[in-house]
Amino acid sequence: MPGERNDSFKRQFMMHYPATAVVILFLVLSGFCHASSTYSYLLAEPLPQADRVVVNKGVRTLKLMKQGEVIKSYQISLGRQPFGHKQREGDYRTPEGTYLIDWRNPTSLYHLSLHISYPGTQDRGKAERGGYSPGGAIMIHGRPVFIGSNDILFNSRDWTDGCIAVTNAEIEEIWRAVPDGTPIIILP
Repeated sequence: MPGERNDSFKRQFMMHYPATAVVILFLVLSGFCHASSTYSYLLAEPLPQADRVVVNKGVRTLKLMKQGEVIKSYQISLGRQPFGHKQREGDYRTPEGTYLIDWRNPTSLYHLSLHISYPGTQDRGKAERGGYSPGGAIMIHGRPVFIGSNDILFNSRDWTDGCIAVTNAEIEEIWRAVPDGTPIIILP
């Protein structure tokens, strides 16, 4: 009979409803936890303004400093040939030495980017004597906007053309804490 079929469906639904509710709750909470960790920088207290940035290529860290104290440290990705000082355009190396954060790009293809003043006078002189271009456009930046911020593709690997990369959330935090004119020291 039609009523029995409807009652049977209701009983089956009610028997599975608690399991369904648990699955839905799990999915909602896991999504919320992921979102809250991904966008936690929105809720975090703003960092003090840094007076120096120190990058250690060997251990893949970028540290924001103020009066000799570390404000915050980040894991980074480097150029695809991370060892050694950048010599020329297209060598996929990240430069080493002391430079400045000299301008920023709010419409970067890599979310946001801060420009590093490479090449310096010595870099240009060496390249000129060698008859090649030293390269340029070395930045601290986030993930490519044309791919999204999929951390699985970028974490724990060197993938840039010589830039220093962090997550999109991290570049937003760094962007706010590092004014133009801040020295950046890039160590081997």
